[in-house]
Amino acid sequence: MAAFYAGFPETVPIRTVNRKCSSGLQAVADVAASIKAGFYEVGIGAGLESMTVNSRAWVGDVNPKVYLFFSSFNLFQKVKHFQKAQDCLLPMGVTSENVAHRFSVTRGEQDQAAVDSHRKAAAASASGRFKDEIIPVATKIVDPKTGDEKPTIVSVDDGIRPNTSLADLGKLKAVFKKDGTTTAGNSSQVSDGAAAVLLMKRGVAMLKGLPILGVFRAFVVVGVDPATMGVGPAVAIPAAVKAAGLDLEDIDLFEINEAFASQFVYCCKKLELDLQKINVNGGAIAIGHPLGTTGARCVATLLHEMKRRGRDCRFGVVSMCIGTGMGAAAVFESGDGSDELCNAGKSKATISYPRIHDSRI
Repeated sequence: MAAFYAGFPETVPIRTVNRKCSSGLQAVADVAASIKAGFYEVGIGAGLESMTVNSRAWVGDVNPKVYLFFSSFNLFQKVKHFQKAQDCLLPMGVTSENVAHRFSVTRGEQDQAAVDSHRKAAAASASGRFKDEIIPVATKIVDPKTGDEKPTIVSVDDGIRPNTSLADLGKLKAVFKKDGTTTAGNSSQVSDGAAAVLLMKRGVAMLKGLPILGVFRAFVVVGVDPATMGVGPAVAIPAAVKAAGLDLEDIDLFEINEAFASQFVYCCKKLELDLQKINVNGGAIAIGHPLGTTGARCVATLLHEMKRRGRDCRFGVVSMCIGTGMGAAAVFESGDGSDELCNAGKSKATISYPRIHDSRI
């Protein structure tokens, strides 16, 4: 239905992807892989989410046999055996508390990360740095009391709070655990959004005279403990960078999704990353984390920022944690990079990859 609404003819095939928080990035990776395999030459990896319309609570069920093992004291060993399966059902905020507790991420560190996110996003929005990646959308606001409709145009991210301060955040109570540290202020927002990434072979882009924003170099998904799913980027980023034939020192820019400040702070510290390279235009705490959208949105933000920085910014990484215990990461090269990574890293990559020439909506 979305494809028809967007104007695509019935001859264009589509499919949906669900990898929770990395669905948008997974869609981009799937298109890149299919182009590389020769299945087609042009594809769109897109993501969308309306968290204000759809309930945040899962209302489904799981195989009753799983619960059977929890119901009898005589089957205690079975309970122990399926603990990780049970952990897959933990609320994400609880996993945030687990990360903070297990890896000693303080409330102060989390609140500071939130302040930084809003500060950077506010500066980026005010200076027009998001302008090239956001397509204005005409919509309407409906007054819930009167039903009156007011037309409006959405052209900026409206969750950014420029005046966010440590003092204000410090007043907020923990949401998921008594005496915990995860609050509404240092977590990603409930947001609506959509983003799309157009990929194609370099030859096709050149034939059509289209600008090339970047090159898709590598993609990796890893598994981690479901109870601390937020650590995913700390494992996925090194794996993706290695797959691209690079070292962490070769990466000039990172977009690491701020699902929760606890996991964001931990991943940055664990990888010993330069904070000046990470989420330079703010992250999900300020911009929002519409689950299906985030991966594609981060690609758009990364590629446009790399373009602004020019030759001094060659390689970038997008990464996020994934509910139920995973992490995803992808490596991009800015502009129309050569197929061989001849000036970076200790190893070489010699595969032709799809080119990206347009992004976020």
